[in-house]
Amino acid sequence: MKKIAYIELDNHAEVTHDFMAIMQGSKKFHVEYYLSEKIKGQVKEDGQEIFLSDSSMILDQLRQKKYDLVIIGTVHRYFSTFQEIVKKYNSAVIVHNINFMNSSPLDLLKSIWKEDILYRIKLFWKEGLSAAPEVYKQAKHLLVLDESLSSGRLRFLPVFYTGKWENRPKRESVIVIPGGVSHKRRDYSHVFKTIKNLRTDEPFNFVFLGKAKGRELEQLKKLSSDLPQNISITWFSERVSQDVFEQWMQRADVLWCPIQQETEFFSRKEIYGETKMTGNSGDAIKYGKPAIFPVNYPSASDFIIPEDENIPEQFKALKNTSFPFQEKYAKAAVQEQIEKVLQNLT
Repeated sequence: MKKIAYIELDNHAEVTHDFMAIMQGSKKFHVEYYLSEKIKGQVKEDGQEIFLSDSSMILDQLRQKKYDLVIIGTVHRYFSTFQEIVKKYNSAVIVHNINFMNSSPLDLLKSIWKEDILYRIKLFWKEGLSAAPEVYKQAKHLLVLDESLSSGRLRFLPVFYTGKWENRPKRESVIVIPGGVSHKRRDYSHVFKTIKNLRTDEPFNFVFLGKAKGRELEQLKKLSSDLPQNISITWFSERVSQDVFEQWMQRADVLWCPIQQETEFFSRKEIYGETKMTGNSGDAIKYGKPAIFPVNYPSASDFIIPEDENIPEQFKALKNTSFPFQEKYAKAAVQEQIEKVLQNLT
């Protein structure tokens, strides 16, 4: 049985959770996880071998054991540390922002003065920001979590599978908008306007499944006071726990994902579906739910549906449409796929 070290010190606890879930029970790989305190507190420890780590400890921890592959879940900080790791070990890096990966040291230097100046200066002087491009270049393997983004050195790593969830009868249609309630990455103005102008006799509950604050929270409060009795909205002013997130995703009839086409990471433009994956597509697979995306989002997946002008009818149609999630994304099938990928990396 081959041994893998999976490292996540910064972000993307949900990806760590998904990787743990798909690798659990593998007969071909034994995985040990090195997680920061923040990440460790956000994943379920279900018999996994988890070691608390940070950028000052990880090199010493890796020296004490022998691994066939080291997977780095996120390279958005601790660049000097990760550069040492990719030099010494057979390493794979999961890429979340392709344009950031392709940045030059000069691009990164210029980005310091555009936003979050003090934080970015810290990354430059103390964590080796200018070494970021070299981490990706020197890594033996580069991985993406969306098959449509795979090309050249970027290899697809399948981690999402459809769980077996219990469907409970509901009085109303539940439309879930997953993700933090912020205009930065999603077009909530469009969502608010659509709900406000909705004309239907059917009962709907629109669930904003992410923390709302500031202007967006005030807009939600105002919107809820202006709606007819058959339409309700649910929102959260604190971080949504994994348990609450799962409960609402199980209850959802349809996911509504009004993602912005463009976003930025480190002042570099990233385009969803082209240089960056949205976690909403993974959510759709995990919970077996059809998802409505903007018409400009590129996708070949049958469960991602472009938004229609008559969205109430679209909600109704999708609620009554069956998609073969369990056939395409059963855990055993996806685990076999990821094992084949990992065998080729080790």
